Amino acid sequence: MRRFRRMSVVGGADLPPVPLDQLPPGPRWPALVQTVALMRFRHRFHPWLHRRYGEAFTLNLAPGNRPLVLFTSPAVTKGIFAADPAVFHAGRGNAILGPIMGEHSLLLQDAGEHHRARKLLMPAFLGHALRGYRAMVAEVAAAEVATWREGEELRALERMNALTLEVILRVVFGVTDETRLARLRPAVNRTVEISPAILLGWAYPRLQRLGPWRRTVDNQVELDRLMYAEIRERRGAADLAERSDVLSRLLAAGDPGEGHAGSGLDDTELRDQLVTLLLAGHETTAAALSWALVEVGRSPDLLARTQRAADEGDDAWLEAVLKESMRLHPIIPMVVRTLMEPATVGGWDLPRGTTVGPSIIMSHQQDANFPDPEAFRPDRFLGDDVPALHVWIPFGGGVRRCIGAGFSLMEGVEVLRAVFARYDVTAVGTDVPKVRNITSVPRRGARIRVGRR
Repeated sequence: MRRFRRMSVVGGADLPPVPLDQLPPGPRWPALVQTVALMRFRHRFHPWLHRRYGEAFTLNLAPGNRPLVLFTSPAVTKGIFAADPAVFHAGRGNAILGPIMGEHSLLLQDAGEHHRARKLLMPAFLGHALRGYRAMVAEVAAAEVATWREGEELRALERMNALTLEVILRVVFGVTDETRLARLRPAVNRTVEISPAILLGWAYPRLQRLGPWRRTVDNQVELDRLMYAEIRERRGAADLAERSDVLSRLLAAGDPGEGHAGSGLDDTELRDQLVTLLLAGHETTAAALSWALVEVGRSPDLLARTQRAADEGDDAWLEAVLKESMRLHPIIPMVVRTLMEPATVGGWDLPRGTTVGPSIIMSHQQDANFPDPEAFRPDRFLGDDVPALHVWIPFGGGVRRCIGAGFSLMEGVEVLRAVFARYDVTAVGTDVPKVRNITSVPRRGARIRVGRR
């Protein structure tokens, strides 16, 4: 596939080398060892680095031996999010996703291209649009939980993955035909379930002809074929103007820079943005929901409070449960920006080409940010003293804050409502995070037992 050959997974490949002696301290292990530690053992590695090196530390990563400087101070996080996006490029930091997401992905674009794409996408994720999606999400959630049996032990991650995938396909892609859904589901699942080794392997083009890397490319060819067919057919749909799914909204949108319809996203741009929404909004939300079910299922008091919220329409509590799940169990470990010019960050004068960012893991773990951080307490997100947006950062921040944040929270509330209005939930055993692609998910699948209320 030309996209795999064309796109570099090294975000600073065209930038000058960065001398490590100009950066904060960090381990001096080989770059590959540091990269494996960061990708595979992030939940232990970030705290170890913080304890050893303090509020700023540097990693040297493969491929390309590009330095990454992570910060743990909320003030520095706030400064990075508020910094000039022309200097602090986010797209380069996400380059490892380029071969799958495509060069037009909102996550990979910077400067004017990012501004244009965000303006085109944003109306599909604002309040009025979200209210329109809510009933569809509730319908999908109700259909899923209706299949659960009393006394059944479930792997919550498996069921939440199936549910959030259905939401993406129906509400975002607008696909309702069962034959098409049956073709899309396996291609999407194979895209999501890639390992960190596959991601790193994209830096070595010869691997794309071998084993799992070859299968990844073949699957992308198939997914692209299905998605382009859907886009072409939807463009000619007689009811396009009446449809409310995200794809149809994007097709109907005009380019805000042109001032009229018909000059919006072309087929390749649509494909890239849809895959971005898929990867950014599918397993991330599923993992957060899985942890939420486990945490509520560990406490009879939390279960009773959450069931009452589901019965009474207390969306604030249900959203707080989801937010606390995202805090205690970060799905993404960090937010990154690559410096296009020298800049001072956290008191360090850093050269052009340095990648910087806050550690989400450490921001969410520190007692100064969240008292008693190991406890699951949804009430942190209620009342007048809720955490600031530069402390609770699962969606990033600033002008690059995740465009689908509102959709994710709305979806999570509807799913939690569907589950807890119908079932008692009990956690089975314990669980710990593991890394799958760029996300962290429950290693044992977040096992729960459900019973009729």
